[in-house]
Amino acid sequence: MPRNLEEMQFVGFFGIFKQSYKIISSCTELFAKITLALILPLSFIFLVHFEVSSPFSRNNILNKLALNHSPPATAKFEKLSHLISHETVYLWLFNAACSTLTFILSLLSVAAVVYTTACIYTAQELTFNQVIISVVPKVWNRLLVTFLCILGAMFVYFLVLFLVLVACGAVSLVLISCGIPVGQIQIMGVAVFVILIILFSVGLFYLITICLLASIVTVLEEVYGFAAMVKSKNLIKGKIWLAISITFILELAGGLNVIAFRRLVVGGARMGMANRFVYAIICLLLLSTMSLFRLVIETVIYFVCKSYHHENIDKTVLSDHLEVYLQGEYAPLKANDVQLFHVD
Repeated sequence: MPRNLEEMQFVGFFGIFKQSYKIISSCTELFAKITLALILPLSFIFLVHFEVSSPFSRNNILNKLALNHSPPATAKFEKLSHLISHETVYLWLFNAACSTLTFILSLLSVAAVVYTTACIYTAQELTFNQVIISVVPKVWNRLLVTFLCILGAMFVYFLVLFLVLVACGAVSLVLISCGIPVGQIQIMGVAVFVILIILFSVGLFYLITICLLASIVTVLEEVYGFAAMVKSKNLIKGKIWLAISITFILELAGGLNVIAFRRLVVGGARMGMANRFVYAIICLLLLSTMSLFRLVIETVIYFVCKSYHHENIDKTVLSDHLEVYLQGEYAPLKANDVQLFHVD
């Protein structure tokens, strides 16, 4: 990373990826340990969830269809009914366990990688044991609040989308009752649907970008929860399209990896067990590597946005702040600490 945070504001799209690679390369051993301890298990659980839940859900649906075609009060009907009940319970328990473990490991991974990246920036010596034992336990509760607020924001966003779609359907019924030809309504409906999809997609990536940056803010500053989301929203002003474009690339890469896993491993029964195992290992390693890069990239974006707004963090202040994690009670950076100078 540049020696002076003032230079970070000039880092562009490819520069952010380059800086992230340099950061990881400068401390490969530590990042490798964090990946093996946190990110690799997180990726493994994530992929196992697809491997187990997909065929399990498919069998459950097939059994429900068979139940609908079975005469009531027969031995087959009772057997299928009990089987479906047990499968549903097992599926819910499995999903709950995977979701809980994923949630916990996500919190720990964010705390560890963001803190490590900040320490590398300040040239502060750090060991894996310090990250896991001293740092992560002191910040996970703040990240938990932020993550819950993120889930709430996502729920509200999709709820608004659902209400908009319901309103569009109601308007269509009103137009039909007014005697407008169905063909014209269908044309208008397609046009409105396309516009809504575009607006929804852009808004979703904007919200995802804010949420991702809010996690970084939670670790490195004094705010958390919805306040961290507001802070991240203000930070990306002026760098919105840069941040959104990088978020899109990261989401696309992760999505393609999941699609490959589902087609080659989950749905690749004809390829043989050996080939599926090899593909599973490749997908696991790719997902783990991308997850690590993603967290480092998000931290670099944070510094770029801070520099753009001239809210530059003095290395000495940041180093002292990070040292508190290792020595005593947690004391997050305050607003007057993070601003080296500010230009209106």
